Amino acid sequence: MSREIRPDYQTQHLFPQSLEDWIEADHPARFVREFVDAIDLSTLGLTEEQEARRHDTHGRPHYAVDMLLKLWLYAYMNRIRSSRALERGCRDVLPLIWLASKHVPDHNTLWRFWKRYRATIRNLFLQSVRVAIRENLVGMVLHALDGTKIRSASSKRSGLHRADVRKAIDKLDEQIEQLERQIAAEGEDDDKQGPDDRLPKQLEEREVLRTRIKESLAALDQAGREHMHPLDPDARMMVSGGGRMSFAYNAQALVDQKQGVILSADVTSEENDEHQLEPMLRQTRENVGSYAETTVMDSGYHTAAGLGAAEAMGADVLVAVKEKDHQIGPYHTARFTYDAMTDSVQCPEGQRLDRQGTRKHKQKPNALNTYHCKVFKSCPMATECSRDPRGRVIEISPHHEAVKRNRQHPNARALLIQRQSVVERAFAEIKETLGLRRWSFRGLELVKAQWSMMCAAMNLRRLVAARI
Repeated sequence: MSREIRPDYQTQHLFPQSLEDWIEADHPARFVREFVDAIDLSTLGLTEEQEARRHDTHGRPHYAVDMLLKLWLYAYMNRIRSSRALERGCRDVLPLIWLASKHVPDHNTLWRFWKRYRATIRNLFLQSVRVAIRENLVGMVLHALDGTKIRSASSKRSGLHRADVRKAIDKLDEQIEQLERQIAAEGEDDDKQGPDDRLPKQLEEREVLRTRIKESLAALDQAGREHMHPLDPDARMMVSGGGRMSFAYNAQALVDQKQGVILSADVTSEENDEHQLEPMLRQTRENVGSYAETTVMDSGYHTAAGLGAAEAMGADVLVAVKEKDHQIGPYHTARFTYDAMTDSVQCPEGQRLDRQGTRKHKQKPNALNTYHCKVFKSCPMATECSRDPRGRVIEISPHHEAVKRNRQHPNARALLIQRQSVVERAFAEIKETLGLRRWSFRGLELVKAQWSMMCAAMNLRRLVAARI
């Protein structure tokens, strides 16, 4: 006959349990401890002041940097990003109690760690990449680059928006004008008994509010922006979270195909990915020493300057084109052929367009060579080729050949399909499994540190999975 197992709260253990026995041998917390203990903290970019503080014997005792690193790293691997939640975890969650050796740093200490050691946290990510390489988890065959928008810690509602500010000013001007008319009308009333300061007080309140709103408008003018949050001025309005516009940052990650290890990571305030190809490739070379056989990315990275820079760096990249060949018309720019020998362009009808000059665009770093059609007025296909009565003009970038080679990249379709299962899978795990849909910090530097911690935690999850 079986008996139910019930808790026994009265038994006293004569010999206390060893802390090492609290966690099983293959627990991820042990791997976190081994990982941080194996790092020489001097390689993490500690300043002289921070290094001196670690060994300072004056004042109150302080928590060791490596212990706080272990706590935060394990917390990020398990969906904990709040300093208050981590403080509670150091009391309630056994792996955190074990990592902290039963110490309980308060939330202020845990928060100050981020401000003091944010550069150290960013270097921690690099250490996770190097460990993954030593463990042979990086294949260097296919890399995938992408960006994802993560909302700011500050809400859209409390931000400054030029259109809303102007509406508020117009509404206040109307209210102030109406109050002034009421005051003037009551001043002419002979039967009015005694002074009435109600209306002047309302007027004064609105004048103060109007001054504050004008200051907000001046702040937008000074920043040269349509939207800005006073508590997080680095954030920009971006499409994030179900297609809604909100203050956000653009988080970048380059992922290796073999095990899903993140090799380079960064955060930018730019709303799109057009200028992120070159810096992310450069960071990958610094972190890993070389490039993959092929690096793939979506059409958001498709710029002539980016493709030219990647080719100059010696990286084989494949960027999805914004328009497929079957989607473009018969007289699309891509249908025109450039001949470098004669420095001319041939149209689909076989006509030659000679070099006319150069044209500079605000959003493009390099001047574009322009080629003009001389037979446009007599060409029977003129109306289909261009609506400009002056004739068709083709612009050729200095990186035209790089753009052409990218369009003709072998096995492009199969490689671009693989991109989705490499980098988008990593973003899905970060957002869904680990719950990072809003930053916990304000300001670009602290957001960069948080993204580095998250990517380091992701890499350690890959290392733990490979060991199991």
